[in-house]
Amino acid sequence: MKKIQMFTDGACSGNPGAGGWGTILRYGGHEKELSGGEKTTTNNRMELTAVIKGLEALKEPCEVELYTDSKYIVDSVTKGWAVKWRNNGWIKPDKNPALNPDLWERLLDLLDIHKVDFNWVKGHAGHPENERCDRLAVAESQAAKNR
Repeated sequence: MKKIQMFTDGACSGNPGAGGWGTILRYGGHEKELSGGEKTTTNNRMELTAVIKGLEALKEPCEVELYTDSKYIVDSVTKGWAVKWRNNGWIKPDKNPALNPDLWERLLDLLDIHKVDFNWVKGHAGHPENERCDRLAVAESQAAKNR
């Protein structure tokens, strides 16, 4: 399997509000930037979308070293929460509905295809790729506001 590095970030102006996401894929000496936005969304939806769009861009199963500043994503996957939510019909242990089940479903399906190692990085702390993804996400958020 190809070994890919992926960096992601999401941004939202208001929560909910206009949002954007940015992803950088790196393989060998090549990089690809992806980004997009929505007029009305939440920060967590944009964080999830960044990861999903990055994984969906891969044309074959890969080993992915993922870097994100979203504890929501890292903890929900690595601690098994998202799988438990799905297994319980998208209901959390506190009996409240899990948020963003549509995106979690897509992400969990992609995790069946790709081997992903989730790494948390502190946001807005000078991590070069995280800062680039943030700039992409913020630009898309601003563009979405004007749509």
